[in-house]
Amino acid sequence: MDIRHFDRAALSAENSWSQRLLPWPTLNAPFEGAQSVIRAGSSSPRHAHHEYEIFVAVKGEAWIESRGERLPFVAGDIVHFPPGHEHQVINDTDTDFEMFSIWWDTDMTRVFSTRHESEA
Repeated sequence: MDIRHFDRAALSAENSWSQRLLPWPTLNAPFEGAQSVIRAGSSSPRHAHHEYEIFVAVKGEAWIESRGERLPFVAGDIVHFPPGHEHQVINDTDTDFEMFSIWWDTDMTRVFSTRHESEA
C-alpha cells in the first residue's frame, strides 16, 4: 500500500489552492490528478486545455460554469469537461469547497501502456 497525503497547510494562492497528488513514482496511471480547495467567496481560474477532465465534489457547495451554463456543484457530484471546454468553479458560500480533479490525454495513455508492458 502506498498513500499520498493531502497537505492543506501547503496550499496557497500561488498553487491555486491545489495539491497535485497523481502521479507518483510507484503509481502507473493513464491520468493525473489534484485535490483543490476553493476558498469561501472565491473561484478557481477560468481555463480550458487539451486534456479531458472530471471534477469530483468532495465537500461543500459551489457552482460550476462552462460554456455559458452555471449549475450547482455539491459533494458527491461529478462533472466532465471535454478538451477545449472552458470551465470554472465559483464558491459564493461562507465555507470552503473541496474537490478532486482528474485529467488525461492520449499521450498519458501511451506512457501508461508502455510502462505497463515493460513491467509485465
